Amino acid sequence: MSLIENLEWRYATKKMNGAKVPQEKLDYILEAARLAPSSSGLQPYKIIVISDRVLLEKIKVIANNQSQITDCSHLLVFAAWDQYTRERVSKVFNYIMHERSLPPTAMSDYKESILNLYATEGKEWEAHHAAKQSYISFAMAIAAAAEQKVDATPMEGFDSTAMDELLQLKGCGYKSTVILPLGYRDEDEDWLLNMKKVRAPKPDFITEMTLADAVNLTDAR
Repeated sequence: MSLIENLEWRYATKKMNGAKVPQEKLDYILEAARLAPSSSGLQPYKIIVISDRVLLEKIKVIANNQSQITDCSHLLVFAAWDQYTRERVSKVFNYIMHERSLPPTAMSDYKESILNLYATEGKEWEAHHAAKQSYISFAMAIAAAAEQKVDATPMEGFDSTAMDELLQLKGCGYKSTVILPLGYRDEDEDWLLNMKKVRAPKPDFITEMTLADAVNLTDAR
């Protein structure tokens, strides 16, 4: 099936049946998430994979008691850096240079330009920027899950402060950003299963623009 067909197939599953996702499918989804693009290739986030049922019960409490948390096979918790430090950025660049068999200083100027840019924005901006990068990986995981015919339900509805404390992220330089239960739809109990997929009409969603259009819009203001 094509990517479009797979995305047509998927939906935000509301009720899962508890069936286990095979390890090879889970590995595929995680690898797609790992290969996602990120700003300057820094990948300022990580994924925590949880299948422990007791821990999932605790997470359910802080995730508005959404049943997918405990009915899923695995829960992916995306956690992003809370800031860009010189140590973190340098570690990534050093690894990249090593893997590419380049001198450690090969991209020093570029690294310094990034650090100088981020330093002017403040910690709140840095945390928000890192979180946005995690969402790119998150989207890749959702698409890969659809390709593997694994259901996935994107979730922001959880207490991130409580999640950080539960998973001991607080004080480790990470903040939870978004979570993704993986599993299989309960075809008898999920009310959304047979509903029509609805998205914005293409004319409303896609706008083709020329320079002249942009100038005219500016003039109209």
